[in-house]
Amino acid sequence: MPKVILHVDGTIVEQDVKDNANLVVLAGIRQFPKLKYGCGMGRCTKCTCQVISGAENLAPPNWKEEKMLGDKVNEGYRLTCQFTVQEDIEITQEYIAVEAPKKRSTIQAP
Repeated sequence: MPKVILHVDGTIVEQDVKDNANLVVLAGIRQFPKLKYGCGMGRCTKCTCQVISGAENLAPPNWKEEKMLGDKVNEGYRLTCQFTVQEDIEITQEYIAVEAPKKRSTIQAP
């Protein structure tokens, strides 16, 4: 079972999770405490984390992460709703200030 270490709100949560676990799903059913999250679909960015160690064990960022986080993905930022845990990982949600991009209107003025 993979171990997840989460740094959030000045505390450290260490917990074993099942293979292929999604942390937002676990948090939603109260099986992974303290994780910050919102929509669970990669739109709100509330679940943004920065991977401290274990990034090599995650699938590469998907298109939603690239769209919502932009260049931050190159700095190790991820959306916890968009990846599954298969090996040990350490992440932080401390001092993260990422906001979802503003929607652009496609209506053009006459």
